[in-house]
Amino acid sequence: MKTTRYFEEQTLRKRPYIKREWCEQALRHPVHREVQPDGRIRHWVLIPELGRYLRVVTLEDSMTVHNAFLDRNFKEAGS
Repeated sequence: MKTTRYFEEQTLRKRPYIKREWCEQALRHPVHREVQPDGRIRHWVLIPELGRYLRVVTLEDSMTVHNAFLDRNFKEAGS
């Protein structure tokens, strides 16, 4: 998995509970995906052991992880 320096130095430091495999899962099998106005891409995945959704933000290439956090406001369509 490719990552930005921000992800390595800031995101993982501030959120040490985030597992890289969760981020990889979000990129491979997102429950939802959308493009931000700046071109970055948001990917959401349900983390069953937490019962919450993780939002993973990638650069425009949809492969380089820039940020990740638990998204308390995300609701899957139909929920």
